[in-house]
Amino acid sequence: MRILIAERKERVAAGGLLAQLETLRHELAGLARDGREAVTLAMKLRPDLILMDIWLPIMDGIEAARTILAQAPVPIILLTPYASADLIRRAREAGIMAHLVTPVEIGPLRSTIEVALARFEELQVLSREVGDLKEAFEARRRTEQAKGVLMKSLNLSEAEAFRRLQQYSRDTRRSLPEITSTIVRAEEFLFWRLSLPRRLQAILYTIRQGLS
Repeated sequence: MRILIAERKERVAAGGLLAQLETLRHELAGLARDGREAVTLAMKLRPDLILMDIWLPIMDGIEAARTILAQAPVPIILLTPYASADLIRRAREAGIMAHLVTPVEIGPLRSTIEVALARFEELQVLSREVGDLKEAFEARRRTEQAKGVLMKSLNLSEAEAFRRLQQYSRDTRRSLPEITSTIVRAEEFLFWRLSLPRRLQAILYTIRQGLS
């Protein structure tokens, strides 16, 4: 893939990232040193993926990602020295697909790229269903929550949980956003006191009955 790296001038991590990307057989599309340049290069170069430092000058990584995604869909991974709950929430709300704690090692880099691409593919599926990228980003938040419910209830991987949501959608002839909203509402308001097996049974019943 062609990957754009956005990191501060004083950081030397970009050099390490370059070597790791080459090992993984990816290509450097461009190197941005501040948030504004990241937006400009993203629009000009149209990379397949962006590695975005959180602490960019002029415009931080999350705001730069938000600006880019408002104009063109692309999977973005946030590079951050820590991963607080608030930071991850802000990144998710901006449309960032995944985060990677620095300093970056090749194993986590490989797996995080795979996760980001899988989530971006899910976003494209949602976009085709709802017909609008902005609405797809909104639907993705619910999808992430619904996947979490199924992952916990059925001990599934993230990819398996999304395939299960697609299966429910086909079986009930309801859209993915409808299915995910049903599962999330069921989890949040109806079944939080139940054991996991009973919670799953209740959620499946709710889906099949077509309740919202």
